[in-house]
Amino acid sequence: MSPDAKKVDDRPHVVVLGAGFGGLTAAKALASVPVRVTVLDRTNHHTFQPLLYQVATAGLSASEIAQPIRGILGAHRNTTVLMAEASGVDLDARRVHLVGGDSVDWDYLIVACGAETSYFGHDDWRSVAPGLKSVEDALVIRERVLEAFEHAENEAVTEHRGDPLSFVVIGGGPTGVELAGAVAELAKRVIQRDFRGIDPSKARVRLIEAGPRILPSFAPDLSERAVAQLGQLGVEVLTGARVTGIEPGIVQLEHDRIECSVVLWAAGVAANPLTSRLGVAVDRGGRVLVERDLSIPGHPRAFVIGDAARLDGPDGKPLPGLSPVAMQQARTVAKSIRGALEGKPAVVFSYVDKGQLATIGRVRAIAQLARVHLSGFVAWMTWLLVHIFYLIGFKNRIVVMVVWAWSYLTYRRGSRLIVSRRSIEDVERTAASAEPSAR
Repeated sequence: MSPDAKKVDDRPHVVVLGAGFGGLTAAKALASVPVRVTVLDRTNHHTFQPLLYQVATAGLSASEIAQPIRGILGAHRNTTVLMAEASGVDLDARRVHLVGGDSVDWDYLIVACGAETSYFGHDDWRSVAPGLKSVEDALVIRERVLEAFEHAENEAVTEHRGDPLSFVVIGGGPTGVELAGAVAELAKRVIQRDFRGIDPSKARVRLIEAGPRILPSFAPDLSERAVAQLGQLGVEVLTGARVTGIEPGIVQLEHDRIECSVVLWAAGVAANPLTSRLGVAVDRGGRVLVERDLSIPGHPRAFVIGDAARLDGPDGKPLPGLSPVAMQQARTVAKSIRGALEGKPAVVFSYVDKGQLATIGRVRAIAQLARVHLSGFVAWMTWLLVHIFYLIGFKNRIVVMVVWAWSYLTYRRGSRLIVSRRSIEDVERTAASAEPSAR
């Protein structure tokens, strides 16, 4: 081993699990710190999750919201990227075990493994009602939505059936609102002239929320404005409606039953299962109960950030699962690691709330920025600029801006491709076997 290589190996080793907003921010913040950084992720790309719904509804292609992790961190000479998945962590031995049997030792650990879709114990619903947490999920949803229109057109032309399509989105948080608005806009504004046997604009889109109002993390007045804007797109909002069962073509509520063509799930998330294998206390959602400096109790060199961490704010409520939270936590942990090398105490995390945004459709959105509440076009422009600003890489910003400008001016979307191996005939056979009809 060369002297230079030995010098690099002698630096404290920081292992970052996950290359989401938190993991990438941590790696970048450690670029000038005299440590070795290894970023582990089971994929080779970072996904800009706030725009996944655009991929799911054919507004953008996957490559426009994702970028290779190595390309993002390539300029950081102290950082190594491994496409690998952690199967467990030995906190006492300071070792990460990988799927396949290998392991990586660490001096400092940052767990930023994020969250995944939760079905609240009904995992059998997963195949019927896909969630939206990854590029793969988005492509599955896009396929199902587009195939529903193709199947309906086939039926209308060959069997002279013109039953209107019906879409159900379960969950009235930001993801559910964005999905419902985007599906309605796709049907009523984008592809209404593309078919001859059916009228896509007659598609029925319903948003189901178990609680008393949608977007409960926003102020009540903004929730009301969101309902109004969804109504302008033809989305029916059902609140206080708890789902008790899902099967192909059917959503069962406590006091009702909805027949539908496609069901999409946006009702819950839980921390990555890795957190439950750490051997430390977690909350009901699997989030690690961290100290105020984001370290794991009893393990001051191991930190958990983002959706995998449970930390309450000054109001006693858990901090929201937003990218600004994860990014601010990542910078705090990086400061703590830098300070530890200099013999300084860990930094206590303090969240600076920069507000919340949710888009509902073209020129429709809501924004809660401290005491300022915005809706409509102004909120949509705010949402647009914020999301463009956070997109990784200058090229991505330019591409997304051009695509969105084109969509805005023409109502055209160019990502309406069905590329899976399943044929329309497979879909028709599946639909034919489901009783009653998925219409």
